[in-house]
Amino acid sequence: MRILLVIYSLTSLFHLSAQLENSWVKKNDFGGLKRERAVAFAIGNYGYIATGVDTAEVVLNDLWQYDPSNDTWSQKANLPGSPRRDAVAFSVDGKGYVGTGIDADEALGANKLKDFWSYDPALNTWAQVADYPGVGGLGLYFATAFDLDGKGYVCCGKVGPNSYSNQLWEYKPSLNQWTQRANFPGGVRYQLASFSIGLYGYVGLGADQDILRKDFWRYNAGSNQWTQIANLPASERAASVTFSIGNRGFVCMGTDGGLLDDLWEYIPEIDYWVSRAPYGGSERKNAVGFVVNNKAYVGTGNGYTGKKQSIEEYTPMQLVGLNDPSLAQISIFPNPTADYFRIDHKSTEPLSVAIFSVSGKLVYENNSLEDNEPIDVSNLQTGSYIVRVSLTNQLSVFSTQLLISNK
Repeated sequence: MRILLVIYSLTSLFHLSAQLENSWVKKNDFGGLKRERAVAFAIGNYGYIATGVDTAEVVLNDLWQYDPSNDTWSQKANLPGSPRRDAVAFSVDGKGYVGTGIDADEALGANKLKDFWSYDPALNTWAQVADYPGVGGLGLYFATAFDLDGKGYVCCGKVGPNSYSNQLWEYKPSLNQWTQRANFPGGVRYQLASFSIGLYGYVGLGADQDILRKDFWRYNAGSNQWTQIANLPASERAASVTFSIGNRGFVCMGTDGGLLDDLWEYIPEIDYWVSRAPYGGSERKNAVGFVVNNKAYVGTGNGYTGKKQSIEEYTPMQLVGLNDPSLAQISIFPNPTADYFRIDHKSTEPLSVAIFSVSGKLVYENNSLEDNEPIDVSNLQTGSYIVRVSLTNQLSVFSTQLLISNK
């Protein structure tokens, strides 16, 4: 068999019970009206939900702030531009950005929007910024947006009944300027999804005109190049929620013709998707999500019984991608290996080591592992595992993704 281990670190001690990780907890309902097709972003310790369409099919321009520390919602200044649905949003350098969309519940006869607005949470004020210039300045809806390295990106979308875009545009707030970048190589697309990890953006899913897709592509802003990555190993879909925590990306819910409640985690180091705990609420599409302090908050949307107001908090399997310099001397070898591996931690103190399946089942535990003592994994079945190690004399933990294959 062969094992591939990708190491990543935590900076603080967290509860090691697998039952408390990879789980959803219901939070207070969204403070505004039931709605779908809204936008969401996060700034610092707060999340925000804005715009969308309510149960009376009224298009909205309100903004609500969520404080996870006390599970409360408060209304903030309305977006000054037109009420809208199917807009995009991202956050850069402490400000939120909302733009594009359509100003009516029915597309026929509605105005496609190209205006963009910046929200300053310290002042609770909006300021208009440069219009989105793509697709000939005609306006856009059903696009997706992500942020990278102090810039925002708007990708693809719908222009009209039979008109779609594959364009990618970069917005630089410091210059209040848009620049066209390399077109999305998956072709024209709408109701697609995106997230960002480090210096890369990830875009995929959605509909190519009327055909649902499950492909994903990685965008390198430095080289302005796209690379195809592993397809989502589930049904083709549109209208999903995507978010990132640490150095992992997540795809949640959406529609494949019906409504979905599944959750998938993407591991970029090994180009691999792992199934995680299904959404804690009901199946739905056109929901929104944001991440605050390494937890995701997902809700609103449209389910089998109509538009939703509920919000669920997701705690990942582990807090991934956070670097702890105190653990720099820890290494795992050989890598790859066969049947066993060792942990070299340059310490006189023993380790506490636990191995979990991706479903959270404990399959190995040793609370007094010595330096370089071999760990036998020959009895484990092919698949993906999580290895977590704590130093018994420190409030530090690190985790590794463990894949066992070729048994």
